[in-house]
Amino acid sequence: MLFALRLYADDVTKIALVPDSEFVTQAPLEQVAYHDPAMWFSRPGLAAEDDVARWQPAEAAVSDSDPEDVPSPVATPADAADESAEDSAPAFAVFFVHPTSYLERTSWNAPLDHEESQWRARLMVRGMASAFNDASEIWAPRYRQATFGAFLTDAPEAQQALDAAYIDVSQAFDFFLESVDADMPIVLAGHSQGGYHVARLLQERVVGTPLQQRIAAAYPVGWPISLEHDLPALGLPACTNPDQPACISDWVSFAEPAEPGLLLTRYEGTPGLDGQSRVGSPILCVNPLTGSVGGEAAASVNTGTLVPNSDLSDGELVPAAVGARCDANGLLLIGEAVDMGQYVLPGNNYHVYDIPLFWANLKADVVRRVTAWQQARS
Repeated sequence: MLFALRLYADDVTKIALVPDSEFVTQAPLEQVAYHDPAMWFSRPGLAAEDDVARWQPAEAAVSDSDPEDVPSPVATPADAADESAEDSAPAFAVFFVHPTSYLERTSWNAPLDHEESQWRARLMVRGMASAFNDASEIWAPRYRQATFGAFLTDAPEAQQALDAAYIDVSQAFDFFLESVDADMPIVLAGHSQGGYHVARLLQERVVGTPLQQRIAAAYPVGWPISLEHDLPALGLPACTNPDQPACISDWVSFAEPAEPGLLLTRYEGTPGLDGQSRVGSPILCVNPLTGSVGGEAAASVNTGTLVPNSDLSDGELVPAAVGARCDANGLLLIGEAVDMGQYVLPGNNYHVYDIPLFWANLKADVVRRVTAWQQARS
């Protein structure tokens, strides 16, 4: 199917993945559903082999015969500062919402017992939430996610599916807040559909409440946020420098030449959080290699791209694999296409790899912002 999508792109993608059935309202989960450890891909108390966010990749070995095969980034004083920050990082908790792993068109929302989507979600949490591994606690809930096709149509059922998924996420967030120490700083993170739910949590559960003072950083990665029509409603500013706490970092990744048709169709076809059209409004782009809005960074400052193996069962960190620059529209461009596996989407869209491309830099970024949050409140 992926081969067909690459050939025929937008139209075939919609036909193949958008459900043609009616939306069916989901029964609410039990009030104590998220008390059950089985409702979490990651949380304190899980056995090590079950807590997938605690997985860590190996670093790629440099060939003795040709050390230039895997170039090393240039060490800088900032690198030493990052290592020092990691050593003294305060305790913090991460609430991570996984991206869409349900690709069926038979239902608008994934059943929790759908084995393939749950297996795929576990892989995604392992490859993405693991970048937040310096956290004292990582919480990553299972939820009845909207199907992938919900992001390819403006049918009312699509928003109903997202609303239904968000109810589960919000319920999980309640238990997370009950469970973590009341003084512990919080990092909100997610990817793609997970990024949507993180942004919605900010808007509906955080802005204007005491909880807002505990948010050390937010990473709704892969969910396009309009600088003009979305960001002001989220209560936190964009991350304009790498040492800034209590800010939002977000990006959407493409190789060049970028063809962001599907992304922009959805982005411009739905109103912003202020109810206004997003047409012509740039997307928030915080370069994960610099930690700042906009700008460009060479591959030499990329301290580790998580490159998966063929069946996604493992991966290794490869330094200096890709650079990144934010273009005028807010796309994060990585230059020429690189081999990350079979899940590169049509149009040179590296959406699936938004976090793995910059895994090690993101890991350091999180610690740096939480440390800055702590220092600002000392």
